[in-house]
Amino acid sequence: MDKARKTREQESTRGDVARPRARAERTERPIHELDPIIHERIRLGIVSALAVNDRLSFNELKGILQTTDGNLSVHARKLEEAGYVECDKHFEGRMPKTDYRLSASGRRSLQRYLDRMEEIIKNARG
Repeated sequence: MDKARKTREQESTRGDVARPRARAERTERPIHELDPIIHERIRLGIVSALAVNDRLSFNELKGILQTTDGNLSVHARKLEEAGYVECDKHFEGRMPKTDYRLSASGRRSLQRYLDRMEEIIKNARG
């Protein structure tokens, strides 16, 4: 029992000593600084797909992301409200068509998001 207590005290002492030094060495920003609009999986997929394509239709995005109409619609609207994507609704013949493109603001936000993710990954790798 005395041996077990001594071991716990040594571990807690080592832990107390190591933690402040580790915190002092950390210079990265907190992870909550990631853009919450882009950070959600489907929205990140939308802006990423639009970053490498001039424009994509609703059905093209749905196919790329393998998601439902409702799910894509909700997330695309959120990005549109934030000013990250622009939506063009029109008719081709009698069929409605919705096209999306990444706005300049959306492109800048995606670049900041990717830079921040690279920083997090770099810090995690040490």
